[in-house]
Amino acid sequence: MSSPATAELPVVIIGAGPAGLAAAAELTERGVPALVLERGPAAADAVRQWGHVRLFSTWAELTDPAAEKLLAPTGWTKPDAGTYPTGGEWVALYLQPLADALGDAVRYGATVTGVSRLGRDRIVDADRDTQPFTVDHVTADGREHRVLARAVIDASGTWTLPSPAGANGLPALGERAASDRISYRVPDLKDPAGRARYAGKRTAVIGSGASAFTALAALADLAKSADGAGTHAVWVLRRGISGSTFGGGTADQLPARGALGLAAKAAVDDGHADAVTGFRTAAVEREGDRVVLVGDDDRRLDAVDEVVVLTGLRPDLSFLSELRLGLDERLQAPVALAPLIDPNQHSCGTVYPHGHRELSHPEPGIYLVGMKSYGRAPTFLAMTGYEQTRSVAAAIAGDFEAADRVELTLPDTGVCGGAGLFDDPDAEQGGGCCAPVPQLIQIGVGSPAAIESNGASKPSGGCC
Repeated sequence: MSSPATAELPVVIIGAGPAGLAAAAELTERGVPALVLERGPAAADAVRQWGHVRLFSTWAELTDPAAEKLLAPTGWTKPDAGTYPTGGEWVALYLQPLADALGDAVRYGATVTGVSRLGRDRIVDADRDTQPFTVDHVTADGREHRVLARAVIDASGTWTLPSPAGANGLPALGERAASDRISYRVPDLKDPAGRARYAGKRTAVIGSGASAFTALAALADLAKSADGAGTHAVWVLRRGISGSTFGGGTADQLPARGALGLAAKAAVDDGHADAVTGFRTAAVEREGDRVVLVGDDDRRLDAVDEVVVLTGLRPDLSFLSELRLGLDERLQAPVALAPLIDPNQHSCGTVYPHGHRELSHPEPGIYLVGMKSYGRAPTFLAMTGYEQTRSVAAAIAGDFEAADRVELTLPDTGVCGGAGLFDDPDAEQGGGCCAPVPQLIQIGVGSPAAIESNGASKPSGGCC
């Protein structure tokens, strides 16, 4: 895979998160030098920022086999395989120890600003594949650096680019101006500052995935606490309520993931949240210290104190602009991988395990792994990333027999036949529920839960 001029160079890995550290461990086991560039001051900087959130994967699914071998001589002990850590526990008990075991192979405070071929921009063909990669980065002191690499593994994730509230993928009109009332992260309600921000307040939660479930459940718990009286959530969905809205429930082979959806449903059923269906946010307007969400059909929801936008994440491709990437035009995932993870088709374990071939690009030697490999698709699991890095490391080392071997079986969510994550408010999926018109309903209650600000009560769509 490498010419004699590049064979002795390291593989540069961007990001010291779960996938990046696993890639380094896999390469180390094969005797291939690796250099990990992490923008944060410590390992897994992004995970630390959601450290209060409990994962729906157990410890059995959160560690990489090669990493465990690397950690063994340090006296590391794997946590109870059947328990569910928080992000903070994942960092403290596995990710930071793994980074420490890798030693000088991990460089902190290094923000990658560009990746290219030595002496070749993306236009030039001549001798392109024989040239090493150049990886430019800036350190915390502001100094610019360039390192050469035989291959590049981008495991930088998607955390830094949350999707906006606007249903067209752009910020809603007024969204930036209302930034002091909008968060794009699951609130930490155990933190005093976070608790004070949301306690007794009316909060809109925009989104339909696990993060939105987590936020709804947390706000419901706050509403039931002594200091949370008056706390209420408005759950804003772009589609209608259907059998797949709340995930796999008890049929999910990842029980904690299924429980998240059930907790969100309970939050609505118990009156701690209302669900607004078929609402595509077009504008955010200030109303004193509060904000009003306006739909693309000109509907206006009652004013809220806070907005939590959990509409997904997207990859930062800016520093890869001089490379020839083959990305799906919709998902921004590798072309061969995109059909396997398309959220319009997949909401469960129908995503087939994949490796270096599905992750390859027209530019040989560059791989996007982990969350970033999924582009805008939300169905990524940590164990998928470990299988990716195992395969990619084997391919870089020239062991294509191992690289092509499948060593992972994914769990089934129990909700198949199309995720319906996005647009159709009248979708009849999974359970066959539909919403004839955009509405404000309270699930499990026969009558509408609230009246919109124009005073007109909307009929309940119910189950058809």
